[in-house]
Amino acid sequence: MAGRIREEDIAEVREKTRIDDVVSQYVTLRNAGGGSQKGLCPFHDEKSPSFNVNPSRGFYHCFGCGAGGDVIDFVMKIDGLNFGEAVERLAEKSGVVLRRIDDDGGDHRPKGPQRNRLIEANRVAQEFYAEQLATPDALTARQFLSERDFDQAVAAHFGIGFAPREGEALFRHLRGRGFTQEEMVEAGLVAVGRSAYDRFRGRLLWPIRDASGDTIGFGARRIFDDDRIEAKYLNTSETKIYKKSQVLYGIDLARREIGRSSQAVIVEGYTDVMACHLAGVGTAVATCGTAFGDDHARVLRRFLDDRDGSRGEVIFTFDGDAAGQKAALRAFGGDQNFASQTYVAVEPDGLDPCDLRIKKGDEAVRGLVADRVPLYRFVLSNVVGKYDLDRADGRVDALREGARLVSSIRDKSKVDAFSRELAGMVGLDPDEARAEVRRASHRRPPEPGAQQAATTAPAPPAEPRRNLPSVADPRFDVERETLMLVVQHPMTIGRLSSDIGPDDFTHPVLRAVWELVAAAGGVGAGVGDAGWATKLREATDDPVVASTISALAVAPLKKSPDAAYVTGYLLRLQERTATRRIADVRSRLQRADPADADAFNALFGELAALESHRRHLLDQLAGPA
Repeated sequence: MAGRIREEDIAEVREKTRIDDVVSQYVTLRNAGGGSQKGLCPFHDEKSPSFNVNPSRGFYHCFGCGAGGDVIDFVMKIDGLNFGEAVERLAEKSGVVLRRIDDDGGDHRPKGPQRNRLIEANRVAQEFYAEQLATPDALTARQFLSERDFDQAVAAHFGIGFAPREGEALFRHLRGRGFTQEEMVEAGLVAVGRSAYDRFRGRLLWPIRDASGDTIGFGARRIFDDDRIEAKYLNTSETKIYKKSQVLYGIDLARREIGRSSQAVIVEGYTDVMACHLAGVGTAVATCGTAFGDDHARVLRRFLDDRDGSRGEVIFTFDGDAAGQKAALRAFGGDQNFASQTYVAVEPDGLDPCDLRIKKGDEAVRGLVADRVPLYRFVLSNVVGKYDLDRADGRVDALREGARLVSSIRDKSKVDAFSRELAGMVGLDPDEARAEVRRASHRRPPEPGAQQAATTAPAPPAEPRRNLPSVADPRFDVERETLMLVVQHPMTIGRLSSDIGPDDFTHPVLRAVWELVAAAGGVGAGVGDAGWATKLREATDDPVVASTISALAVAPLKKSPDAAYVTGYLLRLQERTATRRIADVRSRLQRADPADADAFNALFGELAALESHRRHLLDQLAGPA
């Protein structure tokens, strides 16, 4: 849908969606006191709960892995959605009608059936098709599954169904459930010719689901010889909810294991995904009728720990034939989409995971994945293997073609490593291989759209922040607790905050949080603003600062923030700053030249004023005598 969602509608989604209601669908929450709730983090393995939710402020934060944010951030992370998709999903559940601002500035409500109606139509269709699998007419479909060692329980687990050969069975069923013809067509379930008819007829069906488990389309397998459509597989056409370039079959079942293990296995078909999962490879997914592309990579990156490449793995399974080698070349061209290491798993006998499980068992499927080889090595080996390396001209030709391949990759940080690998395969000096790669790069004409690709390619992983002490270090207790008051209870501080400045915060991250507060208009700007913490978090592009804000928003205060409590922390913060300044002036006095009376006396006067100020702060902290 074109245009951006109105800010007012996003704010309404946040206001009407309780974060604890959403989080509790994934996490068992228990009261933790102070209005907070606690549970085991869904984003990393842990034995004791460090995942906190504060419903009154609409924030969550895990003190174990650092994940945090508001309800939209949570849905984005848990379900692998982008911002717009997460807002749309929450809007459906909270009853908010989203309007979008088009390029012309116009404010428009969405046209056509709402997304939730299309999701519901596909859900009802999936249930209908699953029931049909048990009918006499579906005998051939059941035999197809049985021959591949998939029993009734497996079919139910994956939601497999059968589309009746009659042309209007689903149409009548959906109409009886209250769906309009427009909704059925928009959902990709019904087509219209002389009259409306079912898009899938007489085929074995796999429901295709998004990461949250909603059915958004179907893959249909030809099983009858008299099927007038020759294509072995048919997939749902593009709809508002089904985008084939972004869909991965099995992602709903694999996403948690992908996140836990930082591994994703890409196979070629629905039955291969089933075989892998049944064999214990729970990270398997497949594209739906299209080659693996950049958008698929972006979907996977949402679930992989795909930052520095130190532990993540993306494993492609290909047939060993020419088509498989061509697919490997395509995957190699998109290798730079991942920081994770990319691999290829090829079965020596050319068996796909489904056939491998049938003929050799579950252990063989697990072994296929375990015996993976680096993708670049597989691709270069195929290129070099075409030439007779016992002949000098064969080695030269192999080097030239391999160099063209290496020079084509967009991630230039990998070129040197691939050049060395190529040299070893061909049996030539690495310097000679590097020189040939440089020549190939100069000879190779720019690829169409190369400039655009460079601007749309995923950004490289962020540089790690320099080593800093944790903000949870006891040295920063006063700074941290003060900012917790600023984020959680700005109304309790009021004008007292006028004496606070950035120099009162010694930790760079906490100082950055205060600077965001100042840039937002000061503490007073947060009074009465339910979205105060969210505004602060959205004002930074530093993930460490953003994570810290979410932590400050959910961390429990040591006691109820009455006037004495708030004043005490503000005074302690200022007293510590005065102490640091006194130490600095004393150091300068020791280094000063007494002969320069004016400078010496000025420092001495500054020291006296600071010590007087500090005594005054301490007297205020001590209270009435």
